[in-house]
Amino acid sequence: MDFSIIQYSKFMTLLNMLLHNLKTLHMSLEDSIKWLGEVMAELGPNHLQKCDDWNIFDIKQANAIIDYLKISLFQHYKLYEFLFYSAREEIVIGAEQVIEVVKPPGCPFPDPLEEGISFDIYSTFIEPPPRLEMETKELDQEQGPEESQPEKDTSDMEALVGFTIEDVKSVLDRVTDDILMGFQTEINEKLQIREEAFNARIEKLKKA
Repeated sequence: MDFSIIQYSKFMTLLNMLLHNLKTLHMSLEDSIKWLGEVMAELGPNHLQKCDDWNIFDIKQANAIIDYLKISLFQHYKLYEFLFYSAREEIVIGAEQVIEVVKPPGCPFPDPLEEGISFDIYSTFIEPPPRLEMETKELDQEQGPEESQPEKDTSDMEALVGFTIEDVKSVLDRVTDDILMGFQTEINEKLQIREEAFNARIEKLKKA
């Protein structure tokens, strides 16, 4: 059903008045139906001569409004009465928490750990070191290996002082000759063993 803005406003006012009568005036279902009939009679075209402002619904629209109220408000009237009249139990959800606090000095309970021991023991074994000292120690540990490396390089350079390039070349040539001589001797021995094995096999083949 297509209503104009004024018709929608009147319809919402009518619905609000019905709920107000139910909630505040405690009207029964029969009284609400009678009241609706009287109001719709005033809104209909039969009262055109009395008040032009209320002549906004025709017969078809008035019947549509009554049919809607029958299947909505009047059909569930008991439910609305229960909603407005019945007191509902309030459920409060909570959690109980127990917090233990330190007893005052006058109570017969031991003091906390820090106050129950001597200051010397606390400062020596329990109190954490200052942050500045810890950062200094960590920095020294990180810089330690880096500082020892230049010292090692310096000692290596000092060990080479007094030698010329020719001396270094001669030492390298001597070491290289010794290494190559060892390789050559080992290769010659392996070749000789391989040659003797081949000769032995050739002799066996000749005899066969």
